[in-house]
Amino acid sequence: MTSNKIKLSIKSWAESDRPREKMMLKGAAALSDAELIAILIGSGNRNESAVSLARRILQAVDNNINKLATLSLEELIKFKGIGEAKAISILTALELGKRRQLEQALQHVKISSSNMVFELMQPILSDLPHEEFWMLYLNNANKLLLHEQISKGGMTATVVDVRLVLKKALTINAVGLIMVHNHPSGNLKVSASDKQITKKLQEAGQTLDIKLLDHLIVTQNNYYSFADEGAI
Repeated sequence: MTSNKIKLSIKSWAESDRPREKMMLKGAAALSDAELIAILIGSGNRNESAVSLARRILQAVDNNINKLATLSLEELIKFKGIGEAKAISILTALELGKRRQLEQALQHVKISSSNMVFELMQPILSDLPHEEFWMLYLNNANKLLLHEQISKGGMTATVVDVRLVLKKALTINAVGLIMVHNHPSGNLKVSASDKQITKKLQEAGQTLDIKLLDHLIVTQNNYYSFADEGAI
């Protein structure tokens, strides 16, 4: 069997090229994105090392970790050398990164700006291929009581049940609401249905002294705030 037919594991590399050893010596921050992914997948294929395979995967997503996070299990296993187990390892690590970012955002318990809402919700919504609506429930000091998904739709649209939103607000004694949803297309243009649901929730809340403070549309890198734009 020729050398290019031998599966190249991390243990077969030169000492200076081993990501695990490099991490132990210099810390995780010293590793490139490809080296970190190589540790996750452990080995490459018959013709390339894990680092080379990781570099090829990153090149396919323009070396963008956020873009990598949008790949599905099925899309990852299309790369030669990536089976289900390795794909699951990559997706698991990316999901943990999202959750860590979310936990850091949740430390800002008092909502004081639309940007703070964006930082909280961007890790949840930005990579989704479908539309979701989430609601933030606040007390009279603008402290976050709860944030939860209220609707999940298809590729282009979803529906919000205003009655259930207000029932939840009454149950937890919330007096302020911030609605957030994503546009999977990446387009921040406000649709007629976006305006309609904003007005509907705003008017319904007034009768119960529950104020709709803002409605954000979120994409991967940006957002539109109804309140900031004077549309609410």
